[in-house]
Amino acid sequence: MSRFLNVLRSWLVMVSVIAAGNTLQSFRDHRFLSEKLYTASPGLVNGLQARTFGIWTLLSSVIRCLCAIDIRNRTLYYITLFTFFLALVHFLSEVFVYHTAALTIGVMAPLMVASFSILGMLIGLQYLEVEALSQNKKKN
Repeated sequence: MSRFLNVLRSWLVMVSVIAAGNTLQSFRDHRFLSEKLYTASPGLVNGLQARTFGIWTLLSSVIRCLCAIDIRNRTLYYITLFTFFLALVHFLSEVFVYHTAALTIGVMAPLMVASFSILGMLIGLQYLEVEALSQNKKKN
């Protein structure tokens, strides 16, 4: 396996662990979301919304961790890539469409993580292609 794919796997595990921590914070106290993410409309954040956000974050965390474990699984790889696109679109829409979030560090961090992850996973696709081609040549 290439060094890049190993770094990508480590990145996915790190992002997964951080997301699991955010899940716990969402369940423990919904003020976490109103103080860190949805600062433009903190009154809209309630316990139900925080728990829903927590479940969404937990699901993303599990998917990303599973991809790190089995990075050659194409379907799982694309689903993981899609979770980062969803996160990017979600936070951008909250800032620019719904105006419930401001461009604070609490929003910029997930935007940067999603953007870097998308870039890394798109580059990783090239490495997976090269590996697949070299394995096919070995079989023939």
